[in-house]
Amino acid sequence: MPAGSDYSLPMDDQQDYEQHEWQTVAPEEINTRFSQRNDEAFIRIWALVLTARSIPCRIEHDLNGWHLSIPAELMVRATEEIRTFEKENRNWPPAAPPYRSMRENSLSTLCILFLLATFHNITRLKIPLYGHPPPDWLDSGSAKVHLIHYGEWWRLITALTLHADWLHLLSNLTIGGFFVYLLCRELGSGLAWSLLVAAGTLGNWANAQVQLPTHSSIGASTAVFAAVGILATINFARHRLNRRGQWKLIIAAALALLALLGTEGKNTDLGAHLFGFRFGVGMGMAAEFLIARWGRPGRKLNGLLALTSGLLVSAAWWAALLNN
Repeated sequence: MPAGSDYSLPMDDQQDYEQHEWQTVAPEEINTRFSQRNDEAFIRIWALVLTARSIPCRIEHDLNGWHLSIPAELMVRATEEIRTFEKENRNWPPAAPPYRSMRENSLSTLCILFLLATFHNITRLKIPLYGHPPPDWLDSGSAKVHLIHYGEWWRLITALTLHADWLHLLSNLTIGGFFVYLLCRELGSGLAWSLLVAAGTLGNWANAQVQLPTHSSIGASTAVFAAVGILATINFARHRLNRRGQWKLIIAAALALLALLGTEGKNTDLGAHLFGFRFGVGMGMAAEFLIARWGRPGRKLNGLLALTSGLLVSAAWWAALLNN
C-alpha cells in the first residue's frame, strides 16, 4: 500500500473495486509533455475529471510524488477521458501578458512631462512674440464653449496644455504622470501620447456639447482620466482570462480615482473628467484590438506617432496665436 492515499469514488464502489487490480496512470501515456508530472494539483485535476465521468479512481502519495490509480478494466476509458480533457484545455488558462520594462519609455515620458511644466512657466511670462505684444495664453487657449461652437477647434487641444496655477499643474504631473508612465510602458510612448491627445481632445469636445456657452476650462486632467480609462481597458482585455485577477485591481483603482479626484474641488470640471475617462475606454479598446492583430508598435512607428502628436499640439497653438 502506498505511503498515503485518498479515494475518489463512493464507498459502495470502493468495495466493488477493492478486489480488482488497480493500475497507476502514467502521465507520459496521456501526453509525452506530461512526463514525470507528479505534483498534487496536477493529479487532483485528473481525478476530478474522472469523477465527473463516473470513473472510480484514487489519489495516492509515496516518496516519488502523487499518483492516480484506476481499476485495470477501466484504464483505457480513463486515459481516453483524460487525454480528451487535456486536448480541449491545452491553452487554458491563457498565459499572462509579458511584463514590459519601464526603462524602455521612461526618459521620453519624463521629458514630455518636463516640457509641460516648462510651458506653464512660459505662459506666466510676458514675452513678446516676433514684435507682437505678449499673448494672453489663457484667453487664447482655454476651452471656451461659445468659441469652440464658433469654430475655434484648436481650443480643444490647447486647453490640455494650460493650468491655472502651480498646484493645478503639480497635481496633474504627479497623479497623472504615474498613469501616463504606466501607459507608455504598456503601449510605447508614441502610441500612448497619441491616444492621450486624441482622447483628451474628444473629451473636451464632448464636454463643450453639454456645457453652457459661458463655460470655460483648462488643464490636462481630461487627458489624465483618459489615461486611467485606457489603462483600465487594456488591463481588463489582457487579464480577464487570467487567474491573477489583475484586471479587477486596475478597474477598481480607475473607478475609485474617478470618484475621489474627478469630483473634488469647486473648480473641478466633472464633465471633462467623465468624458476623458469614457473616450479613454474607447481608445483602450481600439488600441488593444490593433495590438492583438498587428502587434505592439515598433520604434519607428512610435517615433512617427510621437512626432505627429507634437505637431498637432504645435499646430493648435499656432492657430490660437494667429487668431488671438
